[in-house]
Amino acid sequence: MTSSLYESSIKSLKLLTRGKVRDMYAVDDKHLLIVTTDRLSAFDVILGDPIPHKGAVLNAMANFWFDKLAHVVPNHLTGIGPESVVKGADEIAQVKGRGTVVKRLNPLPIEAVVRGYIIGSGWKDYQQTGAVCGITLPTGLQQAQKLPEVIFTPATKAAVGDHDENISFAQMETLVGVAVAKTVRDVSIRLYSEASEYARTRGIIIADTKFEFGLDDKGAVVLIDEVLTADSSRFWPADQYRPGISPPSYDKQYVRDYLETLDWNKKAPAPKLPAEVIAKTSEKYREAYERLAGSKFVE
Repeated sequence: MTSSLYESSIKSLKLLTRGKVRDMYAVDDKHLLIVTTDRLSAFDVILGDPIPHKGAVLNAMANFWFDKLAHVVPNHLTGIGPESVVKGADEIAQVKGRGTVVKRLNPLPIEAVVRGYIIGSGWKDYQQTGAVCGITLPTGLQQAQKLPEVIFTPATKAAVGDHDENISFAQMETLVGVAVAKTVRDVSIRLYSEASEYARTRGIIIADTKFEFGLDDKGAVVLIDEVLTADSSRFWPADQYRPGISPPSYDKQYVRDYLETLDWNKKAPAPKLPAEVIAKTSEKYREAYERLAGSKFVE
């Protein structure tokens, strides 16, 4: 596997989309190939510098959680080896450790965000309104404080380069239907709750996360995309957590914090990252996986 892959180039399959991190190809009418690259986005802008090994670490972490949480909800994994659907040594090298063959489903047009702690945009929202995405919270909460109960705050999925937009649960019901909205909310809260309970035993707090879902041809809800990775979640080391401050993290918050020190308008093109920020970010992704999985990351 190549140590760094900014953009995949699989000529034997039709490219469908390039997302912020993942490239998606058509295998046949029932399957897709997803290649997790080393691209990193911050503030919805794709940075120009790849983070070595990031894609492979994310892929391994997502597969760890898909397996661990398979009893909660069906997921899009097929078990088909990615090397078997591409051609030639170069394409095999690109998908090794990074590629996943998944079921072709109808993705829901929302992101299912679950928050257990108040941080990020939720903290900013709370400071201004006393609520997060319209959900009123107790007064006097501190930054990064654990919420009295887990909250579900859906968002619309933005195109690459645009910002996701928080929506109310009622708006989500309009977009996906009442029954599907309820299932997605209940499943998302259960996934987060089980995962965060396990992560605490590994010394990690999962502050918040986002899930994506699709529907199969029978209308059943299926977990897709990525799950509980350092790109889709905030991971904090439990031993360094203190309410009232933004805790250090294992996710791309490290890059966001660096970018916040720059005079940058958060629009493309993004500034170049220094070598030490790239190396430290790669190290943080790997450490998060190793802590959670309880095993060394192997290329």
